[in-house]
Amino acid sequence: MAVDERTLAILACPLCKGKLVWVRDQSELVCRGDRLAFPVRNDIPMLLSHEAREISHEELEKIPS
Repeated sequence: MAVDERTLAILACPLCKGKLVWVRDQSELVCRGDRLAFPVRNDIPMLLSHEAREISHEELEKIPS
């Protein structure tokens, strides 16, 4: 699955309303501000806070902006 640019442009972090970054390798949408990764399952973004996982500073540095 790939999140296209149009879809990515309208999606936002449910907590801070910030920009999300698509990480294809892990099928996740990442909020750099909150350091959260939201999974994408069956082509559906799971933008719920209890579905997100926290990401470390080291992992965040590897994700392009």
